[in-house]
Amino acid sequence: MPDDLILPVLMPGQLLARGVSRHLRGHDFVNVEELVPTAGLRVDVMALGPKGEIWIVECKSSRADFQSDAKWQGYLPWCDRFFWAVGPDFPTDLLPAETGLMIADSYDAEIVAMGPETKLAPARRKVMIQKFARHAAVRAQTARDPGFVLPFGG
Repeated sequence: MPDDLILPVLMPGQLLARGVSRHLRGHDFVNVEELVPTAGLRVDVMALGPKGEIWIVECKSSRADFQSDAKWQGYLPWCDRFFWAVGPDFPTDLLPAETGLMIADSYDAEIVAMGPETKLAPARRKVMIQKFARHAAVRAQTARDPGFVLPFGG
């Protein structure tokens, strides 16, 4: 490995997000992390399926992390399915029964419960797919040209 290569230190939730993203890629979903569907909300993983379905996955690394999340219900109007992703030692009895569940680590995940499907309205789906595409494009451009700063804040 080159001496000048600096690898980022990932937080526990980010490691779960990586495993979730890898797993969903195996189901033909593409994923972005830390997408803002609307002001005041930021989802851990948003996944776009081959038929345009939109899933949101919130990654929780501990009981305290879950208990401090007061915004998760605000994510429901922005996706067709909502999931929690937690590690194998997480006390899953804390999680709401009406949501999906993935057990994950930094390398993979397993869908344990699908949770209900609530189809997005076509207009909202269009907005979310556009946000997804712009977010992915900005991330790709930043990876290619990390020193470039957008004049309007991206």
